[in-house]
Amino acid sequence: MSFVSYQFILFLAGLILLYYVLPRKVQWMLLLAGSLTFYAFSGPKYLIYMAVTILTTYGATMGIEKVWGRQDAWVKEHKGISREEKKAYKAGMTRKAKLILVLCLLVNLGILAVIKYTDFLLENLNGIFGTEFELHHFILPLGISFYMFQSLGYVIDVYRRKYPAERNLAKVALFTSFFPQVIQGPISRFDDLSKGLFAEHKFDSKNFYYGLLRVCWGFFKKLVIADRLAPVIVTLTADTDKYPGVYVLATIFFYAVQLYADFTGGIDITIGVARMLGIPVAENFQRPYFSKNIAEYWRRWHITMGTWFKDYIFYPVSVSGWMLKISKKSREKLGPALGKRIPVYLSTIIVWFATGIWHGAAWNFIVWGMLNCLVLLVSQELAPLYKKFHDHCGFSNTAFWNGVQIVRTFWLMGLIRILDVYRNVPLTFRMVGSMFTTPNWGAVSDGSFLELGASLADFIVVGIGFLVIFVVSFLAERKPIEERLDTKPVFVHYFLLWILILAIVVFGAYGIGFDATQFIYNQF
Repeated sequence: MSFVSYQFILFLAGLILLYYVLPRKVQWMLLLAGSLTFYAFSGPKYLIYMAVTILTTYGATMGIEKVWGRQDAWVKEHKGISREEKKAYKAGMTRKAKLILVLCLLVNLGILAVIKYTDFLLENLNGIFGTEFELHHFILPLGISFYMFQSLGYVIDVYRRKYPAERNLAKVALFTSFFPQVIQGPISRFDDLSKGLFAEHKFDSKNFYYGLLRVCWGFFKKLVIADRLAPVIVTLTADTDKYPGVYVLATIFFYAVQLYADFTGGIDITIGVARMLGIPVAENFQRPYFSKNIAEYWRRWHITMGTWFKDYIFYPVSVSGWMLKISKKSREKLGPALGKRIPVYLSTIIVWFATGIWHGAAWNFIVWGMLNCLVLLVSQELAPLYKKFHDHCGFSNTAFWNGVQIVRTFWLMGLIRILDVYRNVPLTFRMVGSMFTTPNWGAVSDGSFLELGASLADFIVVGIGFLVIFVVSFLAERKPIEERLDTKPVFVHYFLLWILILAIVVFGAYGIGFDATQFIYNQF
């Protein structure tokens, strides 16, 4: 069941009605039933994968909690023992807890690896060694990467004793399957999401209004902008020989707009639906196209994914025993200045390789991750030189230079992201090279762009929609939109809501002749 479907609207309306009519103590149970029903629409058999994650998550956290409880009780009972005895006992209990954690990780990540990466591995083996392994063509269950990472983060947090394990299996199931975010995130933390998820909520007109406004804003981005540009991207990539040069530049721009409208639109719907239910969900974007460098961009784009990789991969790897040994040897062999950088480089490379392979089992995603890593590390190393240059020239804090940095970062990220569009590494580099070898600038003025699957009216609608998003983002960069609206009369609120609804109904790409596409991040 897609967010952009009549079935979802009917499902949501019925769920919200029951949610506020039924006794509040059963609200979370209704959400669990609704979430499992919602997910079952993607195929009842895929509930098996989710059930495995739920059961292993629950079993692991309860097992780890039991280990820590036994440790605390033993330490309390043996206050007179020596420090060495206490340390030895704790080390033994830590090994038991870690074994449970590792088994849970192996089961879940093993399932994800088999489904998502088996064919990728077999294809490469066939290509390198000339073998003829048969491909399995597994169908990736909806949102498995998102709900699995969210659940594993919870298991790791319990292992780290950040908070106690949830003893109610049904509540763990709801945390894993909460329907607004199961499709494409955000990747929530248990201690944050559970506060609202399991609480009792009375109807709040302000929350409901802002939630509905956010949902409509998401539909506007998705249906008016992203889905109108989708046919253009398909055309530009279906016959690459026909669309070199300036078309590649256009593809970079169009895909940047489409992806942003599609992904943030879906997240807006997620956050809006959750807020209508009284449940706060973490923000996943902070206007990333206003970033002045790639590091800032990744602090603003897909925030929950970035923090997940940082907290559960980067930090553990960078302070692991084997990494500390590498750090020590690097300092001895290469000197303190360079030696201390080696662990940071290695940890960053591992994180970005994982980020790339998480996005998809293909070399284009791996190369995409490594290019992001390269630019980040080079920028980090050259930061002192940049500062000296800017201080010498005296224009580092001017509006003009900030604008130059924003435009530069937008096109740099778009250029790297083009690997996601063409899905083939050699082809991508060939198409980028064609911007210099066969620029074909005449296509801009001879009407060729009107033969890409979108009419002039479509481009005008997209252009106006993009301008609206830019203005709203520009205003929000200085003061949150909700704070701005709180000072306005009630009629302004409803006027904005009805304008959004009218724009979706009149300009949205749906109905006869249109096919509302799935969200781009569903595939991950």
